[in-house]
Amino acid sequence: MAQILIVDDEVGIRELLSEILADEGHAVELADSAGAARRARERQRPDLVLLDIWMPDTDGITLLKEWAAGGQLTMPVVVMSGHGTIETAVEATRIGALDYLEKPIALQRLLETVKRALRISGSDGQVPFSIASIGKAPVLVEARKRLAQLAQSAAPLLLRGDPGARGEPFARLLAAPGTPFLAAEDVLASPSSDALAKAAGGVLFVADLASLSRSERKNLEFILARAERYRLRLVSCCQVDPRALVTGFEFERDLVERLAEVTFRLPALRQYADDVPDLAGVLLSRMVQTGVCPMRRLSEDAKDALRQHSWPGDLGELEAVLNDLAFSALEEEIRAEDVARALSGREAALPPPDLRFDRPFREARESFERLYFEHLLERENGSMSRVAERAGLERTHLYRKLKALGLQIGRREEE
Repeated sequence: MAQILIVDDEVGIRELLSEILADEGHAVELADSAGAARRARERQRPDLVLLDIWMPDTDGITLLKEWAAGGQLTMPVVVMSGHGTIETAVEATRIGALDYLEKPIALQRLLETVKRALRISGSDGQVPFSIASIGKAPVLVEARKRLAQLAQSAAPLLLRGDPGARGEPFARLLAAPGTPFLAAEDVLASPSSDALAKAAGGVLFVADLASLSRSERKNLEFILARAERYRLRLVSCCQVDPRALVTGFEFERDLVERLAEVTFRLPALRQYADDVPDLAGVLLSRMVQTGVCPMRRLSEDAKDALRQHSWPGDLGELEAVLNDLAFSALEEEIRAEDVARALSGREAALPPPDLRFDRPFREARESFERLYFEHLLERENGSMSRVAERAGLERTHLYRKLKALGLQIGRREEE
């Protein structure tokens, strides 16, 4: 039995949906306005919300944005409307709604949608995080606009990011309303026709190309060859230069070229530093809402400390720091000194980004070399003469090495 919240200002709709879902064995709570829905959400997290778009006090899209921005969008939400457009449905799903039902709602469509939503709710209790409604920085506003435009294409898309970048919150903006969004790890192990059929018409997301095994790369080629047949959009994320996938990770050049048919550079977290407090608040609230950690909240000085950090590990580092704070802070309110402790602990204990020891020797060596030369290039401000001197390499050899690693060559001469 699931707990379902129905939010609609029309009493006839509320009663009809309540009767149908109660007959299916679900516990139903009713709300006739956005205000009533807010109070219901504060009392408990429902397993599913059916949310009307057009209401007299606050429309459903605005309420959806409030829940997303406040970290309360931790349950599947299906929006409903008798006067909506496809643009409304797209906006709702970009914010985080699972699906869209058009009134009058067909019984079979209602039951199928509810069943699918409850499968998601029961999997891990967590609705996937999206960047759709969080962040006001110009770089994020532009990213959302460009991804909305890229969503019109079916071509494979490569998301480029810094070490620690998380492509999934951005990739979810590419999924059309009511279409599947599948993590590639669920398919790459055994890309059967049945598995591809489940993803048909949707997005298949590869979180980190560089981490794929040889067999997974072969299966990725298999999927690419059948993507058009299943109307499947392949979106992948990479934290290294695509050329380095060929030179350092033994990818076939043709596969990389096909995956990178269209590319999009993910904004780095440091580029929207002013949004970090809001983003951190949402991520922490989601952890609390889903019972992952005890009650926690960020003080103003803690938010300021998070804002001022440079975040070299991008969203991955932010997630790790918040996880640390959620379990190690001694008080309900997280203070600036807690943030300082968590950040200093990571600097002392963690290996450099992307330096993993579960790789074959060649891949591990390539990772180390890339980090080593990135460090020298940054330290010497791109001066090739000084980098060559510090590395003990002849400059011609240095140029070849940087090119093979996919690193941008700095200034050739001293200023």
